[in-house]
Formats: sequence, C-alpha cells, structure tokens
Amino acid sequence: MGKSSLVKAVHAAVVQEELALKIVELQREDLPSVGRLLNILRPSSHRFLLFCDDLSFSHDDQHYKSLKAVLDGGIEGRPENVLFYATSNRRHLMPRDMIENERSSAINPSEAVEEKVSLSDRFGLWLGFHPCSQDEYLAMINGYCAAYGLTPEPEQMRAEAIEWQATRGARSGRVAWQFFIDLAGRSGVQVN
Repeated sequence: MGKSSLVKAVHAAVVQEELALKIVELQREDLPSVGRLLNILRPSSHRFLLFCDDLSFSHDDQHYKSLKAVLDGGIEGRPENVLFYATSNRRHLMPRDMIENERSSAINPSEAVEEKVSLSDRFGLWLGFHPCSQDEYLAMINGYCAAYGLTPEPEQMRAEAIEWQATRGARSGRVAWQFFIDLAGRSGVQVN
C-alpha cells in the first residue's frame, strides 16, 4: 500500500523545503554496524534518515538484537540528527511461528516472547497500511489515468482492472500501478 513510497515522499518533501536531510538506506545485514555509523553521523551538521525497507527477521536471525540497541541509543544515546525509519509487512518484525516457538520452548515463556516482540515497541510511530477496497483500488487507477492523460473506456477498464487484481490475489497501490503501467503500454502512452 505504499510504505516505501511514503518514506521516499516524506524525504522528497523535506528536501523540497530546502532542509538538509540525507537519506541512508540500510540492509538488514548492515544492522550490526549501525552503531559505528551513528558515531560517524553524530558530529555532522546534516540531518539523516536511516531507512531500512521491508525489515523482518527469520527464526535464526540475531540481527534484531543489534537493532534494539540502536533504537535504544546505547550508552551515548541516539544522535539528535538521526531518525530511523523501517517498513515491514509484519507487525512484530518476526514470524508468528518464531514467537510461538519461543513460547513453547522457553523456561519462562512470557520473557522469551517479550524479548522478540519488544523490538517493534521501540519504534515511536507505527502507521498501519490496510488492504484497500475495490472502490479505492479503482480510484487509484483512475487517478493514474488522469495524471497521465489516459482516457480508457470506463466499463472496459473497470472489468480489466478487477480481473487484474483477481489474478494477482490482492488489491493494493502496487497492483493498481502495475495494472496502470500495463494499460498505458497497451494504449501507447509512455510513463516516466
């Protein structure tokens, strides 16, 4: 539903206001070295947005412990000039079966689960992106058509868009965009 696009749009809007904000994209594998990165960024006069897209952890991944330390700020605390944004398709960043397995095999099940779930609690702001309705999905496509001057026959476009989302098994901003790109290509409209 546009999680990554929203982060990029926020960055672009801040930069357009002529405020100095640099975006640094992190991979999950980079998390153990983020403490060193923060020490490098701390004295800078710039503001930084550390962005980790599609963050999640597997059952045997210990990188989440590094991220917990970064979000808490360690001994020095978090630098005033750094924010951390992450997108994820998981509410608690870890698979439910991993959390349930911890519950079943730990000496104190609630502590083991809290250890895993507490990571997501360290993010100050959560935004939920929920599935869109068919009307919202079609409105997105109509918006793209209007923005690019594409004027398909409404009933045919509606039928094709509904079939498109049915074959993809979902309705989302990404599916609406992919349908629009296909429609534009079939109509000879170039999309930049």
